[in-house]
Amino acid sequence: MDTSTASSNGVSPATTLQLHSIPENPIVAAMELPFPSFVCLKRHCLGNSAPGEFFLASCPSIVLHATCSFFRKPAKFSPDFELSISEVAALDICQKRAMFKRMEEEERQELKRRCGGSWKLLLKFLLAGELSSRREKSQALAGPGHSIAVTSKGLVYSFGSNGSGQLGQGTTEDTWQPRPVRSLNGIRIIQAAIGADRTMLISDAGEVYAFGKDCYSEAGLKVQETKVITTPQRVKSLTEIFVVQAAIGNYFTAVLSREGRVYTLSWGKDERLCHGTDVNCMLPHPLLGALENVPVVQIAAGFCYLLALAYQPNGMSVYSVGCGLGGKLGHGCDTNEKQPRLIETFSLLNMEPVMVSAGLWHAAVVGRDGRVCTWGWGRYGCLGHGTEEPELAPKVVEGLKDVKAIHVATGDYATFVVADDGQVYSFGCGFSANLGQGDVDENTLTPKLVSSLNDTKERMVHVSLTNSVSSTSHTFAMAESGTVYAFGAGDRGQLGVELDENLTERAEPAKVVGIDLS
Repeated sequence: MDTSTASSNGVSPATTLQLHSIPENPIVAAMELPFPSFVCLKRHCLGNSAPGEFFLASCPSIVLHATCSFFRKPAKFSPDFELSISEVAALDICQKRAMFKRMEEEERQELKRRCGGSWKLLLKFLLAGELSSRREKSQALAGPGHSIAVTSKGLVYSFGSNGSGQLGQGTTEDTWQPRPVRSLNGIRIIQAAIGADRTMLISDAGEVYAFGKDCYSEAGLKVQETKVITTPQRVKSLTEIFVVQAAIGNYFTAVLSREGRVYTLSWGKDERLCHGTDVNCMLPHPLLGALENVPVVQIAAGFCYLLALAYQPNGMSVYSVGCGLGGKLGHGCDTNEKQPRLIETFSLLNMEPVMVSAGLWHAAVVGRDGRVCTWGWGRYGCLGHGTEEPELAPKVVEGLKDVKAIHVATGDYATFVVADDGQVYSFGCGFSANLGQGDVDENTLTPKLVSSLNDTKERMVHVSLTNSVSSTSHTFAMAESGTVYAFGAGDRGQLGVELDENLTERAEPAKVVGIDLS
């Protein structure tokens, strides 16, 4: 308790703080106690924590919950005696992710279990997906004859070929000028997938919208009569799945759920994707087998195969399924795989993959250490190993040994790599000037700096190129500033750049105006 007394000479009274561990004594006795230069008072805890431990360290979530309540702000989580400070921080960051915000508590706990049992591991899962597929970030996608751009605010622009309504503009007229898809007003798009005569968009609510050809199979197959959809329509068969990414192959479509499960539509004949369904089947079927209990953060579709970048607490890994012709499944052989199979070479290379890219007939991976591996058919030098020979298993591209890669993109016998300094390298087929190596349609067997992009004095962060069977192809390179540079074939307006009369392609990169991807 507080005690005080007034001195007889009028001096202000001395005051001492009575601690509970000090017995009540006369002031004279208290004054005789030796006082240090400072007094360190122990904080006392609650619960079962050790004496002297501050309560925030013993149960931070309850303290933060109470603090938020005091200031009349939502805590966004329930009090939990088990959460450490780092776990509370991880949970708070997860709360800011669009896909996490809409999850019920039971769904969050299930996802945490799938990711290894902690919020920190779940956060790593979310961040891995954002890194590998630019989820919720700006992107410009180069399709076969048409193009799609998605801004970080969720707006969508389209331009190019539109014979099947794949631009989503409500018409079938081609246009070279990027135009917003106005029917999507009020819907925030975070991902896009582009294929031959069709487009798919993913909203932040996990909804899938499609337009163009009303089928998921290549035109050469015997499929049901197709419809032309000119405005985005929600895919009814996917309404029960919260989708965060889609990938379009030539015979199938794959989608990735926020829980990390992969579903495929069509191309199940002869159990090629372990479903045993008819080619006309548009119902989603989960990829089970080795991926049944392993969450996936990114998918990539080639002509007739699928790659899945999987997350596990001890590191990332890659699985493949589908047609193995040319060795593009990466298992050291060219046999087909009916169920997902782990590509074991990366562990032998001591390499942890952080993103995958599936070209038509070849594939590539970027490792956490910046190395790049390629495999599959090596025609035109698209593997970057100096030959046109196939590689049946992932092989490090030695021509990039002095480059730390952050992004890789594959297409129809062509590959692009973006380095951490913003420089871009390309190799493979140079037809239609889509490699950015000038107006000479020469093949490049080893990685070569795209000097025309280097001359822009901008730092590139992302590249997209046509990834479908097509006589022509084009490429987009997006700078950190949000500027998009286009080159390659532009005969249908797919570059977003008006070409001079009698020109069908552009060798030098040109700025795409009319869209803001900053």
